[in-house]
Amino acid sequence: MTYKLYYWDGIPGRGEFVRLALEEAGAPYVEVARRPGGTAEMLKLMSDTGAGTIPFAPPFLIDGDLTIPHVANILFYLGPKLGLVPEDEGTRHVANGLQLTITDFVTEIHDTHHPVGVSLYYEEQKQEALKRSADFLAERLPKFLGYFERVLNQNPTGRGHVVGKALSYVDLSLFHIVEGLRYAFPNAMRAIEGSVPNLLALHDLVAARPRIRNYLLSERRLAFNASDIFRHYPELDRQD
Repeated sequence: MTYKLYYWDGIPGRGEFVRLALEEAGAPYVEVARRPGGTAEMLKLMSDTGAGTIPFAPPFLIDGDLTIPHVANILFYLGPKLGLVPEDEGTRHVANGLQLTITDFVTEIHDTHHPVGVSLYYEEQKQEALKRSADFLAERLPKFLGYFERVLNQNPTGRGHVVGKALSYVDLSLFHIVEGLRYAFPNAMRAIEGSVPNLLALHDLVAARPRIRNYLLSERRLAFNASDIFRHYPELDRQD
């Protein structure tokens, strides 16, 4: 059965975390909003007052009769089906906890350029964004990256993965985190990367996987841009 992934067209956004899992597994899926009438279909599902699950916002995934919202929830569902999480139930919950921490991190990354309100343009909150980004780069960025570096170091099964003995959806998500941060904050990342060698090794391991490499070179992969979660504003990437 083909999975249906619903997310805004034109940006990688939060949908990219789900795409990477589907691409790595070679799972059949369609990006509904990229098809004619797809965005209207997505919006209708989000406003439907009939029976069934009504997703609050994309991304959400439809598999048969199931509608599954939220990135971490989608990956918790897909992980066992795609072979991207250990079989042990306890370890699956550990993986879910790590993915939820990534969700928190993504929110903080987004808020560097929209600290006041998502309905306002960046230019309307630029001064607040400068303050928020300075704090993020000084405090939150090293805290989150340092945490994932420690988790990689302490994985008892080793092999350079964040949880278990093999590649998981959490590894794929951390790859995207590094990619996005390098785009949004290249100066800050150059300054901090020396302190997270295992995280960078994981990034390179994921990038070299055949299906991921093919995906990164394909038209299916959308480029980071000024409408995305990861945005590059040079003034926010200052290293004073």
